[in-house]
Amino acid sequence: MRYDLTDFEWAVIEPLLPNKPRGVPRVCDRRVLNGIFWVLRSGAPWRDLPERYGPRTTCYNRFNRWRKAGVWDRLMDAITEAYDGDVQMIDSSAIRVHQHAGCAKKKVEFVIWAEAGVD
Repeated sequence: MRYDLTDFEWAVIEPLLPNKPRGVPRVCDRRVLNGIFWVLRSGAPWRDLPERYGPRTTCYNRFNRWRKAGVWDRLMDAITEAYDGDVQMIDSSAIRVHQHAGCAKKKVEFVIWAEAGVD
């Protein structure tokens, strides 16, 4: 699909994923990751996850388990390194609202800018 992982990104990520097979065969990790990214990108609730990404409970549970285990940090570090540090992201900590926006009245435009050098 449009925003799914590329083959290059998958080759970088796949070796870093936890693989603890139990009695039940795992749903494809690439499909689950694409489902997680779909939810994060769209802002939709987990229950609206399209079926092509597998069971929504699987995507939700892996997202939470991998968050607690620090898997997401390792994945982001690997992707950044694979792209030679040429990855740009916007984080909510790097965006500030203009000081006068807090007490703005109706029909007032908010001014938002990103601070340079904020990590």
